[in-house]
Amino acid sequence: MPAFDLDRTDLLVLAELQRHGRLTNAELAERVHLSASACLRRVQRLERDGVIAGYRAEVDPERLGLGLQAFVRVQLSRHDADAIAAFGAFVNQWDEVVACHALTGDMDYLLQIVVQDLEHFSRFLLDRLLSQAGVADVNSSFVLRTVKASRGMPLPVR
Repeated sequence: MPAFDLDRTDLLVLAELQRHGRLTNAELAERVHLSASACLRRVQRLERDGVIAGYRAEVDPERLGLGLQAFVRVQLSRHDADAIAAFGAFVNQWDEVVACHALTGDMDYLLQIVVQDLEHFSRFLLDRLLSQAGVADVNSSFVLRTVKASRGMPLPVR
C-alpha cells in the first residue's frame, strides 16, 4: 500500500491525536493552528484515506489483573498455505495474544502474550499453543519491565 502525501499540518494533527486521542475538534484545531471546520475536514480526510485506522482506549494490563507479559517465538512444522491459515485462525481466537507477527529467520512468528500470572501462561502454552497441530517449537521470553511502550507511529519530519 503506497504512503500518502502528508503535509506538515497533517503530521501535526497525527502527532497530537497519537498523544491525546480524546481531544475535542476545537482543542485539536487550536493546537495545530487551524479553524475548527478546516481541522475537522482534515481529520475526516485522514480517516477516509485510512491514514487514521481507528481510535481506542489505552488500558493498563495490571489494573485488569494481567501482570505477566511474554514474547513467544513459534516455529511451524509445515509452511504450506493450509498450515499458515490454520495457525492464523487459532491465534486470532486467543485473547491472550495481543499481537502476532510473521518473521524472517529461524522462527516463523512472534506472539506478544498478556496473562494473569505464570500459571495462566503455562495453561495457555500447554493447552492452546503447543496442542495445535503444526507447532514444532516455541521459545518464550518474559518481560521484566517495559523500558519504552508504544507511543504511536514515528512520523516523517517535514
